[in-house]
Amino acid sequence: GGEIILALPFTWVFIKDVPPLLKLSWQVGSAGIVELPMRATKRFRVVEELVRGRHIAGYAALAEEPDLDEALTELARRGALIYLPRIDNYRLGRMSFARGDGELRPNRYGIAEPGRAASTRRAAALDIALLPLVGFDARGARLGMGGGYYDRAFAFRRHLRAVPRPRLIGIAFACQQTDALPLAAHDVQLDAIVTENGLTRFGRSTR
Repeated sequence: GGEIILALPFTWVFIKDVPPLLKLSWQVGSAGIVELPMRATKRFRVVEELVRGRHIAGYAALAEEPDLDEALTELARRGALIYLPRIDNYRLGRMSFARGDGELRPNRYGIAEPGRAASTRRAAALDIALLPLVGFDARGARLGMGGGYYDRAFAFRRHLRAVPRPRLIGIAFACQQTDALPLAAHDVQLDAIVTENGLTRFGRSTR
């Protein structure tokens, strides 16, 4: 059981018992579901990236973002501890990662986040962080909403040559890929991106 590994708005569902193919169900609003075959190896590459860690940060999606609710529920069922971003200081642009299994309340941006009583984990102690984004490029550069919260939270990644964790994995639609994004000194790049086309890893000497 539990074949749902990553649920995007088009519902990405892996069917384990149909080798050598698995089914990608792409729901297009009320128009129905289009099912496409994919190679079985695609499943294992994505599964390995997500189930490798015990401490996983996700996010509560806005309407226009890929929805991770089903994926995070399944990962929790497999034993992962799930954390969600929580803004602690709007003026300084600081956020932490708090356990997401309690009550969630909308912040001033309308994003659901854990309450103040939820236990937190340092960003450097996470195994995997799944990040929403506005755009990305072929190098793993990430364009966010402009608040810089993720760049500040993972700033330590820029100052160390080899950081074993967390792995930063962007979650997006393929159409969000753009030409080379300008990289500022404070920008933190992704280790990988997951879209409806599968997983792409970005190779860098800092990994």
